[in-house]
Parts: sequence; C-alpha cells; structure tokens
Amino acid sequence: MRIAGTLAALAFVFLAYVYLTLPDVRALARTNPAKTAFAELREREAAQAGKPPRHYQVWVPYTRISQNLKRAVLVAEDDAFWQHEGIDMEQLKISIRNDIEKGQAIRGGSTIPQQLAKNLYLSPARDHIRTLGELIIARRLDEAQSMARIFEIYLNVIEWGDGIWGAEAAARSYFGSSAASLSAEQAALLAGAIINPRVYSPARPNARLLRRQRIILSRMGAYVPPAALPVVNSQPQPSDASEESGPPPSTDLAAPSAEPIEPAEPAPSAPAEPTAPAEP
Repeated sequence: MRIAGTLAALAFVFLAYVYLTLPDVRALARTNPAKTAFAELREREAAQAGKPPRHYQVWVPYTRISQNLKRAVLVAEDDAFWQHEGIDMEQLKISIRNDIEKGQAIRGGSTIPQQLAKNLYLSPARDHIRTLGELIIARRLDEAQSMARIFEIYLNVIEWGDGIWGAEAAARSYFGSSAASLSAEQAALLAGAIINPRVYSPARPNARLLRRQRIILSRMGAYVPPAALPVVNSQPQPSDASEESGPPPSTDLAAPSAEPIEPAEPAPSAPAEPTAPAEP
C-alpha cells in the first residue's frame, strides 16, 4: 500500500509539474506568434547541415484566406473540428489502442489544436511526455481561443515545403497568387500536401498527392469553416517585411509529374453540414 501511495503521489507531482510548466496560450488572443518551435527546429537542422536557413512567411488575417483552403484543410486534417473540444477522444482511444498493440509511442489523434500545439511549442518527437503536453496545450487552446482564431494561427504557421510557412507563402510560392484567391483545386492540392510537405510538393504532385486532391475535392462542400473574427493584430508582422522574408523559395514550377494517377479511393458519404456555432 505504501508503494502504491508513493507512486500515486509521484505521478501527481509529475502531472502537476507538466501542467504548470506548459506555456500560457491566452496571449495568442492579442498577438500573433513571431516564430514557432517547429520553425526553429528547421533552422537548427539547416545550420547542422551547413545550409543557410530558409524562412518565407507572410502573415495574413483569417478573412484573407480562401474559403476553399479552409474547407480543404478541415477535410484533410480534422473532419471532426466542430465536434471535439481540442481533443478528439474517439480518435485518441483508437490511436492509443493501435499504438499499444504495435509497441509505439502514442500519437494522439492529431486534431488541428493538437497540431498547432506541437508546431508552436513542442518538438515533433513521439513520446508519452510530449504527447501529454500536446493534449494539455490543445485543451488550453480550445478554452482560451475561438475556433476561428485557432484556425487562423494554424493556417499561418504550418509548414508547406522547404522554408515555406503558412498559407500566403504557399500560395505565392506554388501558384503565384494570394491565399485569398486560391481555387478549389489549388486548395485541395495544398491540403493534401500537409501530411508531409517535404515529400508531397504542389509544384510537382505525384500520383498519391493527386489522388488525395481528388478525394478532398469530393468532400469539401460538406464542411463549414468557422465564421470570420475581428483582426487581432493589423500591424505588419515581422515576416511581412520583404527585406526579412525575402523572395519565395524556388519550388520548380514545372509541369506536374507524368506519373500515372492511382485509382481514387471511394469517398464515403459526406457528413451532414454542421451548424456553425455563433461567434461571440
């Protein structure tokens, strides 16, 4: 009994330490993040390889991001966005069961708030401590920020290729346009590449990325993005300055690969259109 009590006390102290040392996300309601932990990791990797760091990012408010891209990303990355509270418990249970059976670290279902937590504050390493931190931060984000604000930050900070960060930089780099003017086809291609943007390039889409694009296109109409929110910070962001962000990285905008397209997976019936909760 004493051993069990001691272990329980240690577990409580450990969980309290993890909870109290995680970042306070409330400031994100007023300010945009200057840089993410994931971007800093990429810069360290470049330095270790003896290469100059590449960081092209142009922050844009939520209203200047195409509805097509919002719908496509919801389909590709978090189709239960309206149903969960930062953590998709059903997917988490499935992930825990599968990962335990395979003897791997728990991945955690990967909702948009979880992905944002990992990008902003954590490492991509898969271990139980990092996953616990990711889950706690995701819940904090859900409690402290509106859904639109979470989505706005996510679309501005995620990696979309070597040195390409956020929707505006991706739209300019791959299509020579703005994030606001992305077509449905372009948006589905970008959303399909999020799974591994250093392997799946919208500049030269391979068969698998083209298949993902078609599936995303077939489902996009069933998803409703969060309603617009007031601009949090209308001042120019550090990455908006041309002398800092530099020109778009080269993406080799050649014709798409001639690799034959794989047969499309049958798309399940689209879910009923959810009723978007009213923004405060």
